[in-house]
Amino acid sequence: MFSGLASIILLIIIYLTLPLTVLSVSALIEYSVIVALVIFLFILLVRYFAILIMAYLYVNEYTFSEEENDFSPFVSVIVPVYNEEKVIHDSINSLLNLNYSNYEIIIVNDGSTDNTKSICEGLVGVRRGKFSNVKITLINKHNAGKASALNTGIAFSKAEFVLCMDGDSQLLPDTLKTALRHFTDERIGAVAGNVKVLNRKKFLTDLQALEYIEGLNMARSAQSFLRLVNIIPGPIGVFRRKALEEAGFYSSDTFAEDADITLKLLSKGWKIYYEPLAVSFTQAPATLQQLLKQRYRWTRGILQSVRKHKRFLFNPTLNFGYTFVLWTMFYEALVWPVMNIAANAFFITAALVFGFSNLLFFWWAGLALLDMITALYCIAVEKEEFRLIWYAVLYRMVFILIIDICKTMSTIEEFLGIRMTWGKLERQTNTIVAPISGN
Repeated sequence: MFSGLASIILLIIIYLTLPLTVLSVSALIEYSVIVALVIFLFILLVRYFAILIMAYLYVNEYTFSEEENDFSPFVSVIVPVYNEEKVIHDSINSLLNLNYSNYEIIIVNDGSTDNTKSICEGLVGVRRGKFSNVKITLINKHNAGKASALNTGIAFSKAEFVLCMDGDSQLLPDTLKTALRHFTDERIGAVAGNVKVLNRKKFLTDLQALEYIEGLNMARSAQSFLRLVNIIPGPIGVFRRKALEEAGFYSSDTFAEDADITLKLLSKGWKIYYEPLAVSFTQAPATLQQLLKQRYRWTRGILQSVRKHKRFLFNPTLNFGYTFVLWTMFYEALVWPVMNIAANAFFITAALVFGFSNLLFFWWAGLALLDMITALYCIAVEKEEFRLIWYAVLYRMVFILIIDICKTMSTIEEFLGIRMTWGKLERQTNTIVAPISGN
């Protein structure tokens, strides 16, 4: 669709401007730069506004359909941990503070080599929660990865619904209550939560805080409008056990078990909803090296997940919505980063070599203004910190460009079959003590 529309625009531009063009080498280069800039901006804006409009419609739908209900089934909260000695206490405390009374906590120690096991042993037993006593169980196992740890916890649980999270995640009190209300719809197999950055007040983590709000949560809102959320994030996802059983539970054969389980649920025809009030705070990489490692793993994991389900890519009659999701993930992970890098390299080269610096400046200023307006909207909707808006000035032309370069490199390595390992972020001690304004 994009290529067809772009071709029409290109033909119109050529028809209107070619008679006025002086056919010299420099004029032809200038002409090609302008045409390329218009086409790239058109594709970028169509993509941008499609997401923004669907997110807006979702928020409106969500706002006006908000209903109270007393659906409160028993829930098992599965907490997989591997070397989380610095943060596990805060994570469990946040779970004991949930505005819900009918749940248990199952900690799965995945072969930690630090003091995580002894700390968790001190938490085992019946603890006083906000509204009731909460049973905390610890399962110790050999290290086999997060997917294996989650499956171990789910197998131990007898609940019809399970909440899966990360060992460093901290949930807001209303998370479980607001997520579970959607399961009164029998078609909903899982609810994706709203992930926010916990360790803020540093330049890189603040940029990621804005990215989660504007780049990830806005997209997830747009996907939820279609009931086709493409990734249930690792830090917060609530599942119907029946849906997990049909999907075959988590798998360990990709580096993005959250993307893989989401695709498996969609392939079985389950709908997935996004609940913005089900908030989980997570630790974001504090250094550029850690950030690139994380995004490298995410990209390769998503590509591995798409490849696992590639038969649906070319046969939309099996499940049209699922095919749409797969192509969207394929485009976002593989096509768009290359386009963005190529366009930036082309325009910067043209500006430096042929003196189009004014054009480049207006291009950057226009996109920065667009990002700031969108950031203002997203931050207002989520009652977030308004100070993050100013990071939008560097968001697209610096931060996203670096991330896209990382995505492209990891894509090349994935297709070359270069071996990679998991890696783990260095944890910091943070608690969810008023990191958000308005709450």
